Amino acid sequence: MVTSGSVAIKSARMTTLPFILRDYRAGDASAMARVYFLAVRDLGPRRYTRAQVAAWAPEEPDPERFVVRAGDGRRTLVAVDTDGCVLGFGDLEANGHIDLLYCHPDAVGTGVASRIVEALLDHARTAGITDLHVEASELARSLFERHDFTLVQRRDVALNGVPIHNYLMTRLLR
Repeated sequence: MVTSGSVAIKSARMTTLPFILRDYRAGDASAMARVYFLAVRDLGPRRYTRAQVAAWAPEEPDPERFVVRAGDGRRTLVAVDTDGCVLGFGDLEANGHIDLLYCHPDAVGTGVASRIVEALLDHARTAGITDLHVEASELARSLFERHDFTLVQRRDVALNGVPIHNYLMTRLLR
């Protein structure tokens, strides 16, 4: 799958950068690990405490974690700019679970994450997956609501011994 779109990056002057949404490729894992870490560390404090953010991403994860996930049968999509830099990524497991959805802080609010969700929904339809679920962070909850996911419950969990919460959300595809 390769689709394209454009993303406006907020800077001193507003610019629009084209991006491509494609399947995971060997070599993406290091950039995905970096995007994950930057997203949690830079955006997390908007809705979570410092202790929660530090527990969520104490350090940049080992890229092998992303290699393993991408190779376990799930559909992993990566948004890249025209230079091949990773702007965001997301995945969908065969059981309908959206496990990861992360966007580089510079690409937040530009539609990249929304396009990834739309593509995962399209893949689910094609694969015959009708029941989707996600544990959305406080940061991602409104994005999933805009894509017709319904809040089931707030989940209070512990990461590395630190209390944190997310939201179990579901969507039925017809």
